[in-house]
Amino acid sequence: MEGGRRGEAAGTTASGDGPAPVFTLEEVAKRNSSREAWLVIHGRVYDVTRFLAEHPGGEEVLLEQAGKDATESFEDVGHSTDAREMLKQYFIGEVHPVSASCNPQTSTKAFWSTWLIPIFGALVLGLMYRYYMVDGKSS
Repeated sequence: MEGGRRGEAAGTTASGDGPAPVFTLEEVAKRNSSREAWLVIHGRVYDVTRFLAEHPGGEEVLLEQAGKDATESFEDVGHSTDAREMLKQYFIGEVHPVSASCNPQTSTKAFWSTWLIPIFGALVLGLMYRYYMVDGKSS
């Protein structure tokens, strides 16, 4: 599945003359060392190997996320507009949509946020309503 490589932008190559390659999460997972460090942010694959030594937070921060979907970590840090612009130069392709949807980490998060959190919230609201209604009747 690995098509073209380095220097390509979302949807097309950096020069704009062709489609960006598509990678599976398994292919990305193999690139998790200082010799070759890839990560996924918002469904896009970035080869950050040559940026390791320049990263303001240190090489270890990127290596900890290498080979994984680093979207949440990237957003949690609150990267600047400049940092987001810099991503373009490290873009090498996109994640295959089937492999991204089969990612157990993503599907587990979706399960929690889609079902359990709203159910828990409804239970808490129900208990609070019942408590206040019973308390109101006894007053």
